[in-house]
Amino acid sequence: MQKNAPATRKPKPPFPGQKQKSPGLEWRIYPRPQFTAPDYRPAGKLFGKRALITGGDSGIGRAVAILYAREGADIAITYLPQEIKDAKETQKHIEEIGRTCILIKGDLTKESFCKKAIQRTVASLGGIDILVSNAAHQMRKESLDEISSKEWDRTFKTNIYAYFYLAKEALKHMQPGSSIIATSSETAMQGPKELPDYSATKGAINTFTKSLAQMLIEKKIRVNAVAPGPVWTPLNVSDEGTKISKVKQFGKKQPIKRPAQPEEIAPAYVFLASEADSSYITGAIIAETGGLPIN
Repeated sequence: MQKNAPATRKPKPPFPGQKQKSPGLEWRIYPRPQFTAPDYRPAGKLFGKRALITGGDSGIGRAVAILYAREGADIAITYLPQEIKDAKETQKHIEEIGRTCILIKGDLTKESFCKKAIQRTVASLGGIDILVSNAAHQMRKESLDEISSKEWDRTFKTNIYAYFYLAKEALKHMQPGSSIIATSSETAMQGPKELPDYSATKGAINTFTKSLAQMLIEKKIRVNAVAPGPVWTPLNVSDEGTKISKVKQFGKKQPIKRPAQPEEIAPAYVFLASEADSSYITGAIIAETGGLPIN
């Protein structure tokens, strides 16, 4: 049996200096984010399930998509046109596992595309049992004056409006036992000064998750969120407000002294999607912060 990989194998700062334009591309990051989770042991927890994962081309979304496939689910992922190479790589990994992966190209800031993504998932996979609202946009700014109305709208429409649009459409097709999971962030509780818009959307995600969970209890559909700390993904190197010097030290301030790898965050999404593991959990925000205490 393969031995568990020690924590020392996870990359730590300092990282090579690098920057990308938004949206970031995983195939261009060095070192490559770890997403295959070789020490994870699947148990068929999601066998026969159908999942839509937004931003499933890279980062946390990719790692979640691959673990879901290893647990027996068929997958649909959304991606932006520029992210096609990453999306196809995710699809290749999932098809090698023996599961279906459909790619849905489009802009989640548009309600029409969110509806299309759900409808395409249902048409292609025969239904939808799991919705993971994961895709996000962030740009650090030094002052409020630097945040344009356009930038503010883009952040809110990508991070929280899309969650609303997707959930509203998905619920037309979901049956009891289905699960909705959102990607929150430790910033929802911390409110870092460089990310007022991003942090506000993550706070909104937390509250919407709790309210929606209450609304859907009688329908036996669970709603939860995962709140990671820093994770080594394209989101960080493509943040125009992040200096290369900060990229080099990304994650160093966490008690664990490094960022998470996507494969370390993804098992929480399996846990929350699995009725065998979390049938009594709804309205929860699961923190994965490398030892940082948050409320």
